[in-house]
Amino acid sequence: MNEQKYSVNQHLIETIITWVRSGEIAIPEIQRPFVWDSSQVRDLMDSLYQGYPIGYIIAWRNPNVRLKDGTVSEGKKVLIDGQQRVTALTAAILGQQVINKNYKKIKIQIAFNPIEEKFEVLNPAIKKDRKWIDDICPIITNEVRLSKIIRNYCEQNPEVDEEIVENVLENLKALVKKQIGLIELAGDLDIEKVTEIFIRINSKGVQLSQADFVMSKIASDEQYGGNILRKCIDYFSHLAVAPEFYEKIESLDKDFSTTEYFPKIAWLKNEKEDLYDPTYKDVLRVAFTFKFARGRLSDLVSLLSGRNFETRDYESEIAKESYAKLKDGVLDFVNETNFKRFVMIIKSAGFTDKKLIRSQNTLNFAYILYLKLREQKYNLALIETYVKKWFVLTILTGRYSGSADSKFDFDIKKTDTEDFGDYLREIEKAELSDAFWTAGLVQSLNTSVASSPVFNVFLAAQCRFNDKGFISKAITIKDLIEQRGDVHHIFPRDYLKKHGLQKGQYNQVANYVYTQSEINIKIGKKAPNEYFSEIQEQCNGGEFKYGGITEMNELLENMKQNCIPASIFDMTIENYNDFIIERRELIAKKIRNYYETI
Repeated sequence: MNEQKYSVNQHLIETIITWVRSGEIAIPEIQRPFVWDSSQVRDLMDSLYQGYPIGYIIAWRNPNVRLKDGTVSEGKKVLIDGQQRVTALTAAILGQQVINKNYKKIKIQIAFNPIEEKFEVLNPAIKKDRKWIDDICPIITNEVRLSKIIRNYCEQNPEVDEEIVENVLENLKALVKKQIGLIELAGDLDIEKVTEIFIRINSKGVQLSQADFVMSKIASDEQYGGNILRKCIDYFSHLAVAPEFYEKIESLDKDFSTTEYFPKIAWLKNEKEDLYDPTYKDVLRVAFTFKFARGRLSDLVSLLSGRNFETRDYESEIAKESYAKLKDGVLDFVNETNFKRFVMIIKSAGFTDKKLIRSQNTLNFAYILYLKLREQKYNLALIETYVKKWFVLTILTGRYSGSADSKFDFDIKKTDTEDFGDYLREIEKAELSDAFWTAGLVQSLNTSVASSPVFNVFLAAQCRFNDKGFISKAITIKDLIEQRGDVHHIFPRDYLKKHGLQKGQYNQVANYVYTQSEINIKIGKKAPNEYFSEIQEQCNGGEFKYGGITEMNELLENMKQNCIPASIFDMTIENYNDFIIERRELIAKKIRNYYETI
């Protein structure tokens, strides 16, 4: 018989609030805005007053930790679902401030009308209306004696029945005697089991991500500074997208702005580069995998809890060391020099625009590799080569597509214990054989998806080689990608549609090329043999029609850069399938040459 993995109990609202105030339930501080609006807080109070159920909150008990002196510290409950409801309760009942969407601390005051037994968010009109009590908080918390509140209310509203007002306000005061369900997950559960249980008992079917669980764990820790580390992670990922947010941190979070972390992320206030805008999940994953040489984020929860993987006990020293290592990893991640040099390496490989990077996992592991090789004191030139090659290799092979944990774990352990050059050559031999370049890669170009990772590598290769746009004299592929140039069909789409080809046939990446919009428009529906003949005439002194190319050798070089077969001059609809096959092979050859020379 399977052991029960969690307990379900009903607790008084006042009990939950007492646990929150004492720290028995740790609510991660919400630096991100409180997502409920004030009316939802009002509705929650009304539901409690009316006796309606308000659902369950879910907490995971931290494992009991053995201290150095041999005694055991009992773990606190970490709230992993229901933060908004509990925060709403503490805001309305205790008067605690919340952070709004503008990152300002505000107080949500819920007013109450004893005559109509109605709740409302305090506003200027209600504040002037003597039938309303401005704030329910002093009543529920006994901050002001109920008899005094009743007396004052009846003096302002002499027409009301004092006994009725007293009964109503007694009911309001008893609001904290109402119950809320608490699902408490066992402390010895691993994160996978916690996640599974969470999904099964969450009525909305919302999935608890491992990163969110880790962040809740970190944020609830004050002993080892996890709560401040959590802010650093959150603020960095926010600043990376919105540099102007810096001033709000400086003015609204004085506590954080005086920590060692704030100066280390301050450089982002002037940063406009958006190639790598890591989320808090990315920061966590990179910092953890880099410093702990582990790929499974679930291990981090165990380590931060003090898990000894050999004895299966939980020890305070392991927790302390784990928080210190994670802190070091985060500081290495947010370091301006590290971050900017890494981005420079990726851009030097031709990935000059974030549109060319479809997998955040490939970018994350490339940064992990960069940090790890720097820590291992590799030659800087070697680091650059290894990071670029590994980044491109993992894109071409789809190494980190889907669930990347196991691959991250495997690769970081190899990187941690072997010479990376040897490991890279081992993987190249296994996955980048001649068969891959001449058959596998060619086949992967048989797609109509313009954002195909392999096609993006081709475009990155063109950016790195400073190739010109299709039939362009001076405008580069890099310029066109960054300035939203047109993706042109070499065999024009309408030309192929006219001859009965379906969408999946004419929309092939082997038929795509970047060009200037005016060239694209000028070509229109013409067959390749027709418009290429006109370009040829242009190069021989004829009428000027397309781009700025006026020499035949320039045209041939442009065709080579864009992997256009020489036979294009004579091609019509009958040659389309042969063209697609030939161009796939040319693109694959270019990608191979690119990979071997980066």
